[in-house]
Amino acid sequence: MSQATEIIQPNSSTNPTLSGGRGVPDSIDTVETLLADAGYVADRGVATVVFLSLRLGRPLFLEGEAGVGKTEIAKTLAAALGRRLIRLQCYEGLDASSAVYEWNFAAQMMAIRTAEAAGAGSDRAGLQAELFSDDYLIRRPLLEAMQPDPAGAPVLLIDELDRTDEPFEAFLLEALSDFQVTIPELGTIKAPEPPIVILTSNRTREVHDALKRRCLYHWVDYPDFDREMEILTARAPGLAPRLSREVVAFVQALRTEDLFKHPGIAETIDWANCLLALDVIDLSPEVIAETLGAILKYQDDISRLHGSEAKRILDQARATLGPA
Repeated sequence: MSQATEIIQPNSSTNPTLSGGRGVPDSIDTVETLLADAGYVADRGVATVVFLSLRLGRPLFLEGEAGVGKTEIAKTLAAALGRRLIRLQCYEGLDASSAVYEWNFAAQMMAIRTAEAAGAGSDRAGLQAELFSDDYLIRRPLLEAMQPDPAGAPVLLIDELDRTDEPFEAFLLEALSDFQVTIPELGTIKAPEPPIVILTSNRTREVHDALKRRCLYHWVDYPDFDREMEILTARAPGLAPRLSREVVAFVQALRTEDLFKHPGIAETIDWANCLLALDVIDLSPEVIAETLGAILKYQDDISRLHGSEAKRILDQARATLGPA
């Protein structure tokens, strides 16, 4: 399996009985509940666009800053519906062969040598048919997502599409249109049921309008204070309420600063877990300085927050909270 592929099998215990007999939620409220039960605190906008994507069978394009929970939506939805999650991690230079299929060249060479040793190498037509059969086919994410599954169509996550280049984007446009691929040696393979497709982008470049038009679109923004508190309470329940509030207020204050990379929700959760591991009961400039690597990932940003700057932002954050 290539490094660009991640396939997670469903957990039957998380597969609720939903209306329609196909695992499609019957309302926006049901989607909210499903995601919440699987650990994702979704706002109404996210729940609505996920519901419409499922109901209409349209790909969902999620765009936003890194760390706001775009990828987690796909993972949580797969767990909530009891479907496989198939992840195509995009990168510069990704091409169709890496995303769809390739032949197991090493196994084919071994089969050729075995046939020659057994004296069967003269039957070239038979050997060729065997070599280019399903036994030697390596399915990459897009082809894997088109395979039948008794649990229902998988969730296909095409992650960080903005990292690829335009030729792959054009290929993907065609693939998402028909949900079929042609393998010259085997013919056309069409998905019996289209997968649930979620694409994400960190907007390091603009994705072409033609691809966006195939999808339902939603911008995933940083959460407000109350929602980030809900998320932190769900993901780091051991953190004291007062400290949780300070953590969220401090991170939200950081997002107003002129930093190279603002911390996302993932960094808020990581920082909270670091504070838990250190048995911290109260934020201080010293604690912040010692744990900045959990929330900031660039040295220039970290350098800015040493000393009086950390205290200033902490005081500002506490001022928004009011008295304990």
